[in-house]
Amino acid sequence: MEGSHGDGLPCVPGHEIVGRVTRVGSAVKKFKPGDIAAVGCLVDSDRTCPECQAGLEQFCPNWTLTYNAPDKHTGRVTYGGYSESIVVDEHFVLHVPSNLDLAGAAPLLCAGITTYSPLRHWGITKGKKVGIVGLGGLGHMGVKFAHALGAHVVVFTTSPNKRDDAFRLCADEVVVSRNANEMQKHAGSFDFILDAVSADHDINAYMQLLRRDGNLTLVGAPEKPLPVSAFSLLIGRRSLSGSPIGGIAETQEMLDFCGKHNITSDVEVIPIQQVNEAYERLLKSDVKYRFSIDMESLK
Repeated sequence: MEGSHGDGLPCVPGHEIVGRVTRVGSAVKKFKPGDIAAVGCLVDSDRTCPECQAGLEQFCPNWTLTYNAPDKHTGRVTYGGYSESIVVDEHFVLHVPSNLDLAGAAPLLCAGITTYSPLRHWGITKGKKVGIVGLGGLGHMGVKFAHALGAHVVVFTTSPNKRDDAFRLCADEVVVSRNANEMQKHAGSFDFILDAVSADHDINAYMQLLRRDGNLTLVGAPEKPLPVSAFSLLIGRRSLSGSPIGGIAETQEMLDFCGKHNITSDVEVIPIQQVNEAYERLLKSDVKYRFSIDMESLK
């Protein structure tokens, strides 16, 4: 919207898409007209590099993003989900479990897989202690996934008024991160912490909460670099990493997991005519926790 990610403007965004298949090409085997299908952040990759061969298209050096990326088929740029329709190679189209609310399923295509992928990568299972930093569009999905995976889930928030909502989302504990005593109680106890905060914050305060060989993964994207103390890593052999979305196979795995556990994003559905008001509210964190646009309103 503001060009902060280097995107050229104007563009047609939208990378969390759920819709109905209207037509398929003659070689398509996975979908038929009438199917409910989903498209996430990627619509193509080179298919030949080691990352693609490993099913990790999110790391392909030649990926094609769903919107505002060079489109080799048209010679222009790709247009995203804020459109009446979109044409995508079937490899990058996903099946949506029939029991999921479609408006709530749409954010799974980015917010969902962005939080699911690191939880799976770092082996979160029953008995693990997991911290979720920030209770927003990403963080609330992290809570749901960590709980469904069997972990003991602790939410860290700067807003005491989010405590009740965190418990509603199945957090086991809530810590107000500005309270030093509450933070100290958890020192050296976490197997894994998912940091979903995009604002500037003290990451070392959370590194101290990790146990030996614990990991903190960033999925938020602060605009400025975060200072990290070397001793935060040296003590306890802790690690700090980042994670983007997941590959296509893992994204389908995530959707199937959501179908099994009836997990969707908490959304407020709006017509596209209200997108500017929604954006202003987004800047004020006045949304729980995602806006989903009913694209039929575009007509």
